[in-house]
Amino acid sequence: MITYHDIGQNNVSGFGGFFSFGSMQPLLRHFCIYHVNAPGQEENAAQFPENYVYPTMDQLADMLVSVCSHFGIKRFVGFGVGAGANILSRFAIAHHEKVEALVLINGVAKPAGWTEWGYQKVSNWYLKGKGMTEFSEDYLLWHHFGKETLERNHDLVTVFHNSLIKQNPFNLALFCDSWIRRTDLGVWRQTDPEKKKTAKQLKCPVLEVTGSSSPHVDDTVDMNSRLDPANANWLKLSDCGGLVLDEQPGKVCEALVLFLQGMGFGKLALSLEKDFLHSRPMS
Repeated sequence: MITYHDIGQNNVSGFGGFFSFGSMQPLLRHFCIYHVNAPGQEENAAQFPENYVYPTMDQLADMLVSVCSHFGIKRFVGFGVGAGANILSRFAIAHHEKVEALVLINGVAKPAGWTEWGYQKVSNWYLKGKGMTEFSEDYLLWHHFGKETLERNHDLVTVFHNSLIKQNPFNLALFCDSWIRRTDLGVWRQTDPEKKKTAKQLKCPVLEVTGSSSPHVDDTVDMNSRLDPANANWLKLSDCGGLVLDEQPGKVCEALVLFLQGMGFGKLALSLEKDFLHSRPMS
């Protein structure tokens, strides 16, 4: 399994809490997890030179080819959040033979709208010139949580805030620039059997997950409408904002097990389900 984080995150802040969750331990006994960080997004990263040209979203996706080659990965399940979900989707479109399935949290298929573009541009200007200002922090918190979670889950917001200050703001601005310059994935639902053979699409099974109060619900609906319904599953978790892995880890874990069963993993899925049930506390 290969993970890829969102803007304002890295492998630690994006997946550390989720993969440390008790119910996830059975899955870790069956999967080898490879966490991929976008360039310069790791904690306490050195700042890139001012003239550094950051990779585009397509180039970030292409970098996964060398990751697979280096570790000898022939096929994998991609697990991405936000920008990371978009990057893994691009890789799956170009290299479908290497992707077993995709789990996309708050997946987006379309380019940035004018509102998103405007807020990101102002935020990036601050990040490059003044560091992590209140404006940039507020925007990133909204991007990850949505309004409702920000107002009711102060402990989780504090944890996320503490992770933000460990990221290099200049490097983060470069990643955000690539994110808002993203192109459309170019995938569309095709019902004609003949055209479907040559159409650009995600050919692997896809599980899309979002929260009921996530700022990205509409984006996930748009992406789901473009996918083959025979391969795509869309899940909206109640009482949850955008940071579903930390707000509802148990429900996401259950969805993963069911998704693996639906893919026909057979004995592996059955073993996962038994381990998962045994790991749950008695009520």
